Amino acid sequence: MKIFINILVILAVALIIFNITMLDFKNLFHGDSAVAFIGIAASFCAVLILLIFKTSKKIEDKMNDKL
Repeated sequence: MKIFINILVILAVALIIFNITMLDFKNLFHGDSAVAFIGIAASFCAVLILLIFKTSKKIEDKMNDKL
């Protein structure tokens, strides 16, 4: 499970990097830049959710060890 989460985090970061290359800084909210901006925001949210899930799994494992 840990490897799968790490792979998903790496893919999300790769999508962030790819979408940054698609941005046109003169027109951020028009055309392909808008799609890239939305993709960056969505990938960032995915990374945060995965990191929260990973942290909650660590806490759950520690709680199960104490019982």
